[in-house]
Amino acid sequence: MAKQRSNLSDRQRQIIIVAAVFETALKTAMLIDLRRRPANQVRGPKWLWASTALINTAGLAPLSYFVVGRTPSHR
Repeated sequence: MAKQRSNLSDRQRQIIIVAAVFETALKTAMLIDLRRRPANQVRGPKWLWASTALINTAGLAPLSYFVVGRTPSHR
């Protein structure tokens, strides 16, 4: 099988890698917060929020979780 040459420039590859790392970090933070946060402090089912981590959402699912998916914790 012949090697296929990428049409992406080095800069484009770097941007994709940075975006992937950023999305992975956001999803990891979301899953950790979901695991630690009581269900009564989450808007909607925790399993539904967690399942969005399996979908490529360009970071929108974790951002929406942190903005609207959590209720304020009272400590």
